Amino acid sequence: MLSEPLLSAPDEPYTFALFGDTPYSRFERAHMPALLERMAIAGARFVIHVGDFKAGQTPCTNAAFEDRLSLFDHQPLAFILAPGDNEWLDCGRASAGGFDPEERLAWLRAHFFPPGRSLGAAPITLDSQASDPRHAAYRENLRWRMGPVLYATLNVPGPDNNWGDRIEPGSEHLARQRANTAWLAATFDLARRDGLAAVVIAFQADPAFEEAAAGRPRRGFQALLDQLRESAEAFPGEVVIAHGDTHTHRIDHPLFDRQGRLMVRVTRVETYGFPFMGWVEVRVTPGATPLFRFTSHLYAPGEGRPP
Repeated sequence: MLSEPLLSAPDEPYTFALFGDTPYSRFERAHMPALLERMAIAGARFVIHVGDFKAGQTPCTNAAFEDRLSLFDHQPLAFILAPGDNEWLDCGRASAGGFDPEERLAWLRAHFFPPGRSLGAAPITLDSQASDPRHAAYRENLRWRMGPVLYATLNVPGPDNNWGDRIEPGSEHLARQRANTAWLAATFDLARRDGLAAVVIAFQADPAFEEAAAGRPRRGFQALLDQLRESAEAFPGEVVIAHGDTHTHRIDHPLFDRQGRLMVRVTRVETYGFPFMGWVEVRVTPGATPLFRFTSHLYAPGEGRPP
C-alpha cells in the first residue's frame, strides 16, 4: 500500500537521507545494503539518490541496471532516484558499451520510475511530470510533500547538462531544459500557493555555482542557475539544492542574489562520492530556524552489522 503524498503532520519532525555517486566499485556494491540499512536504522523516512549509480566506465548493460534496480527496490526505505550521466548520457562511450544514450534513458524511465510511486519496500506516492501531456516522456521529474516541505527531482546530468561541443545545444538538451524549467517553476508556485516552509530540489550535476559567481557560468547550466536564483528570491522560505557529480562532499550557501548578496536561505548539499562512501542525514523540524539540520555520515565497514 502506498503512503499518502502528505507523509507527516505539519509539526512532526522527521529525517530523510541523501547520497549519490555510488556504488562504483565492487567494495561499494558489496557494502551498499549495509549503508542503506544504516539509513533505515537512523529513522530516515525516505532516501534520495542524486544519480550516478555506477562508475562511468562500467558497461550500461541491462544486467547492470537490473542489479541496481533490485538493490534499490528491495531495501526498506522509499527510494527516489535523480538520474545521473553515468547511467545514460555517458553510455555512448566505448568503455561503457557504446550504447545509444537516449535509449538507455528510455530504459531507466520504464523501470526505475513506476507511475505514481517511488521504489523501495515501503514506497510512497509521487507526482510525475509525465502526467502533463506536454512533457509525457519525463517520468523521472518527480515531486512529493512531507510536512511543510515540498521535494522535487530534475534530470540534470553532468558534466555539461548534455549541451554538447557545438555553439548551440542539441535537441535533447533543449527539450529537457523546457521540461525542467516548467517543473521547477510549478514546484515553487505550488510551495508558495500552499504556504510551505521549504523546497528541496535534487539533481545530479554540479552546476558550477562558483564559476557562475565569478562571472563565468557554464553554458549548460546558466538557465538553471538563473531560474534557481529567481525562484529562491521570490520564495520566502528555505531552499535546499542537493546534487552530486564532483565527489566533493560539502554543505554551504552557493548562490548570490542580483545585488551580489549571499542568499543564506539557500543551502547546497553535495553528497559523498567515490572513493568516499557515505550519506547525509537531514533532520526537518517544523517551526525551527533553520528548518534543516545536516549530519554527515562517512561509511566505516567495521561499524554495525557487516554486509
